[in-house]
Formats: sequence, C-alpha cells, structure tokens
Amino acid sequence: MHLIDTPENTPADEITFDDFRKVDIRIGTVLEAAPLEGARKPAIRMQIDFGPGVGVKKSSAQVTVHYSPDELVGKQVAAVVNFPPRQIGKFMSEVLTLGFADTEGAIIMFSPDKPVPNGARLA
Repeated sequence: MHLIDTPENTPADEITFDDFRKVDIRIGTVLEAAPLEGARKPAIRMQIDFGPGVGVKKSSAQVTVHYSPDELVGKQVAAVVNFPPRQIGKFMSEVLTLGFADTEGAIIMFSPDKPVPNGARLA
C-alpha cells in the first residue's frame, strides 16, 4: 500500500486520542531483505523482528530508490502491526512499514535516530 500526500495538503479529519491509540505502531529491526519478485513496481520484501510481543513479521515496501536490500538489514523501522495482512503479488505482507515521500515521491523509511528496543510502541 502506498499513500502519498503532498506537504501543502491540509490535515486529515480530526480524530480522538482513542482512535489514535487503535493504530499500533512499533519499532522493529530488519533481519532479512530481498527484491520482491513479481511486483508491479520495484519493491523490497523484508523480515522484521518486532520483539517477543509481536514477533517476526513480513512486509514489502517500495523503497528501492533510496535503499538496497543489503543496507536495510539491521536497520530499525516503524510499522503498523495491527492491520490485516495484505496480498502483494505472491507475497503476503503482514505489517505496513512507514515512510515519507521525498520531493520526487520516492519513499524514505521512518526510522528512529537512536536504537530502541524491538517492539517499542509509539509513545
């Protein structure tokens, strides 16, 4: 899934704090990464360790402009872990890895600038 808004767009509709708490955003460490074969747009498939509460989950991301699979291994990334799995070609993505579009629309992964424990939830 790839949703891109431009910076000049106004904010989305207001939600409550309880609505926000329903979105479970966690930090995980990429264990494995490889090109996603058969994808319509170039993407990378990843195995991400979210710690003992969530475990290891699969995700794909269209991040090939800024990242190679090798440089993603060991990187900590943020993901929504409570969306239902989504079929992407022959690949089942279990979490939505988060990122932001650069000025050209290419995705830059959302990642902490200092190490945090796998499974840490957005606070």
